[in-house]
Amino acid sequence: MRLLPCLTLALLLGLFIIPNITNAQTPPKREFRGVWIATVQNIDWPSKRGLASGAQQQELVQILNEHEKSGINAIMLQIRPSADALYANSKEPWSLFLAGKPGLAPQPFYDPLKFAIDEAHKRAMELHAWFNPYRATNDLADSNVSANHITRTHPEWFFTYGSKKYFNPGLPEVRKYIISIIMDVVHRYDIDGVHFDDYFYPYPGKDKLPDTTTYAQYGTSFNDINDWRRHNVDTLIHVLSDSIHAAKKHVKFGISPFGIWRNLKDDPNGSVSNGLSGYSALYADARRWTQAGWVDYVNPQIYFPFYYPAAPYEKLLEWWSNNAFNKHVYIGQAVYRAMENREGWRDKQQLPNQVRALRKNARVQGSVYFSSKSVTDNLAGFQDSLRANFYKYPALLPQMIWLGESVPMAPSGLKAVYSNSKAQLTWQYSKRPANVYGYVIYRFKAGEKVDIYKPQNVIKISFDKTLRSYTDTTASNGCKYVITALDRLKNEGYSSKPAVLKIR
Repeated sequence: MRLLPCLTLALLLGLFIIPNITNAQTPPKREFRGVWIATVQNIDWPSKRGLASGAQQQELVQILNEHEKSGINAIMLQIRPSADALYANSKEPWSLFLAGKPGLAPQPFYDPLKFAIDEAHKRAMELHAWFNPYRATNDLADSNVSANHITRTHPEWFFTYGSKKYFNPGLPEVRKYIISIIMDVVHRYDIDGVHFDDYFYPYPGKDKLPDTTTYAQYGTSFNDINDWRRHNVDTLIHVLSDSIHAAKKHVKFGISPFGIWRNLKDDPNGSVSNGLSGYSALYADARRWTQAGWVDYVNPQIYFPFYYPAAPYEKLLEWWSNNAFNKHVYIGQAVYRAMENREGWRDKQQLPNQVRALRKNARVQGSVYFSSKSVTDNLAGFQDSLRANFYKYPALLPQMIWLGESVPMAPSGLKAVYSNSKAQLTWQYSKRPANVYGYVIYRFKAGEKVDIYKPQNVIKISFDKTLRSYTDTTASNGCKYVITALDRLKNEGYSSKPAVLKIR
């Protein structure tokens, strides 16, 4: 994940006017509300290297608890920062960001990814496994990679650029290897999505990329080395997409590219912007990925304020929504920048106004925030804004009907019994449902019309298909309940018959 203040994108820095987007908005019933949990350099979790397993687990539970209170419904957990693993079933060595030494498992042993999936699902959160496909090391120190690290067993697969080693994307064996690593996770773990960030070819530095020999060997059908590099990335994305969807239809594939695809001055399809472009600098043709249908969602990192000359938020928001090609768009937002004393960030309503703006766009389905600690630290009071305003009510994940659509059977026999100042709900099925993954429980005031499209009536979302009861501690006399079932893709079925609570 790129921290943008390090980039020299600005034309001129000055004072910017933030648009007045103050009209009240009813939160949508379906919205992607994600957060990145970065493990590289222990940015978010674990808080430091070498923590005992119990402490790591306790930290992660606390992080998820805080995000649950904030209405977050999706976690992007970084499980492969640099050809290493924060999960047990991997051909790659354990990440040093866990036990503090590369190749060393957490002590006592546990599987962090399985633990994270289980804990996220308990809270009705999706878990998207976040991979860095090409970065192989975070520095060039031999002590930071284990003896069996891929850079040592296959040194011919890599090039050095700046202070890091990278997989050479032009090698067919590299693509095959990366896809095999990711597909192992798809097959072995109950993840909801595979997620890439903005790192493809390395961000440009002073030196030229050392891949001309590979180009001479594999790029003979391309007149331009830059087109060949983009082809290499495209091929990985295309094959991986097909592999994921063939293996598990419900697993989503999404990418979080740099906030600018191309500038209008360079391409008539580009955006009204003047900054670094992912297309030219990283050889990442994100517009093609959405147009070809290779990704289920695109999550552009629009880490800029409104009216920023090099990359204006409002223009990029419009551009990405216009180039979604009927796939989902979730806007990456920079909570870590909220306290900066520069440009539009001086206005602490910058992030809230960005949320209001994206909600006005019918082709945008949500947000993802970088990063977890910036949200839980409540920078500029943004976590407070989520809890008190934007995410006050629960939200279901947006539907991806191209992956599959079903109507789960409605629960039957719903009963509401008042006892010990609580309402105890129970329900059942006349026969075992095949496609039920979870439930949504709604509550309506006495005399209120049943309307399951109002998010304020949702009191519980569960990803537990075995659930058959629920306790409501804030019930009132005469309130009505209905329940619907969800399938794995969060398609919602018909509602049950209402149950009215009578307090005698």
